[in-house]
Amino acid sequence: MAQTNSFLDTLLTSSGTERYRVGLSLLFLLGIFLAVGHLSSGMPNSMLLMAAAVIGGYMAINIGANDVANNVGPAVGSGALTLGGAVLLAAVFEAAGALIAGGDVVSTIKGGIIAPERLSNPDSFVWLMTAALLAGALWLNLATWMGAPVSTTHSIVGGVLGAGIAAGGWGIADWFVMGKIVASWVISPVLGGVLAALFLFLIKKAVLYRANVIPAARTFVPWLVAIMAWAFGTYLMVKGVKKVVKVDFLDASLVGLGVAALGLLVMRVLVSRRAATMENSASGVNTLFTWPLIFAAALLSFAHGANDVANAIGPLAAINDALSSGGVITAASIPTWVMVVGALGLAVGLMLFGPRLIKTVGSEITELDKTRAFCIALSAALTVIIASQLGLPVSSTHIAIGGVFGVGFLREYLKSNYASQLHSIIDNHDAAERARLQPFLDNFRDASVEEMESLLKKARKNKREVPLSKAERKRLKKIYREEMVKRSHLTRIVAAWVITVPASASMAAVLFFTIRGLLVQ
Repeated sequence: MAQTNSFLDTLLTSSGTERYRVGLSLLFLLGIFLAVGHLSSGMPNSMLLMAAAVIGGYMAINIGANDVANNVGPAVGSGALTLGGAVLLAAVFEAAGALIAGGDVVSTIKGGIIAPERLSNPDSFVWLMTAALLAGALWLNLATWMGAPVSTTHSIVGGVLGAGIAAGGWGIADWFVMGKIVASWVISPVLGGVLAALFLFLIKKAVLYRANVIPAARTFVPWLVAIMAWAFGTYLMVKGVKKVVKVDFLDASLVGLGVAALGLLVMRVLVSRRAATMENSASGVNTLFTWPLIFAAALLSFAHGANDVANAIGPLAAINDALSSGGVITAASIPTWVMVVGALGLAVGLMLFGPRLIKTVGSEITELDKTRAFCIALSAALTVIIASQLGLPVSSTHIAIGGVFGVGFLREYLKSNYASQLHSIIDNHDAAERARLQPFLDNFRDASVEEMESLLKKARKNKREVPLSKAERKRLKKIYREEMVKRSHLTRIVAAWVITVPASASMAAVLFFTIRGLLVQ
């Protein structure tokens, strides 16, 4: 099994297979073109529908390639799942979420950002949706190529906004709604990051910093998993299956409590069994979060497929209904073939192009272990629940990435804090003592946060300190910061978030005028 996973991981990430991945995606799009051509044979404007279906499939591929990384990246980076296993798991659950809980009707104007009644004719509406869909897909493709996880919702929102302004002028846009979306650029990552950091700090104080972690783990870990079980039970009822079963927040919370009670009982049994053989260290505690992380990745993928498939199929369903009815559509029914295009596109995009972003989220921003990844997954579910009840606009992508940065910055703070404690006691020793303490300094440099605390306690107990100049202390702190959180990734990702709506809007406006120019006789 390990050899199979290794082969699959290599196949998914090898640069030599890039042309095959592109070729397979083109074959998928060609299949959509031919299948829709067969289904729409004899219909007016069938060629336009066929082209729109291909663009919808292209959008779905890019959603799978970019957005799904947030659901499984932490599990892969922590080692709970292999890359190949994560891709297969997410592909199945993304497609299942789209097909089972994607719904029968979808709003064609994402977020109510434009007023369709201001459009002069149905043709303009079709051109608008086509341009928005293509612009959103192109931006996601570019962002994936750059290795920047961005919000697919913001991509399509920007596309609809830009094409809408091109079609109906500046007055067509609801700028209050757009202001809320801009606010989410800050709200989403900050909420996600703060919650993830708080949970990680709680685990460190309650479990990992104890001299004997096993009794602490037996007490606290089942409750932490129960909180996650409640969060995901509630999250799936509120967001994941809302188009299948209509429930209010109280009912969803009660379902979540039932799931939490079951999770608590199961984890108490599992942790008790593991406690007899597990290592009395942070590594031992890490192993307790493996299965919760796998379930979290699956459930996040299901909920994502149920919700974000609309970013690909909403405009496509609108185009289909508009061409059939000859009118402007604000709530479109979703034919089975449209849902299949979205579901398969998500899975194809994830399997062919998702590994690059999965690696970025899972291992290139900051080093993740299973405990940190657990905090990120828990933060993602809780943030969506809190924000939805407060009426705050949030992005699941921004939440997940904010969680990754949150745990990274907490690690950085803790390591710097321990370093400062050490620096405060080093200035009272002579040169001979400093030479003797050089091995201690070497160990400290390579230590984890937990190991640093242990070394510091040993130093205090033995009255041994590490000699460093003020300049050396500053240099050491800088090294720690760069190791904890990669600043280059932070800059690139934030820049991509900020320009997502303007970039996709600009492209959509140009594409709208281009499409109108090509089709107007």
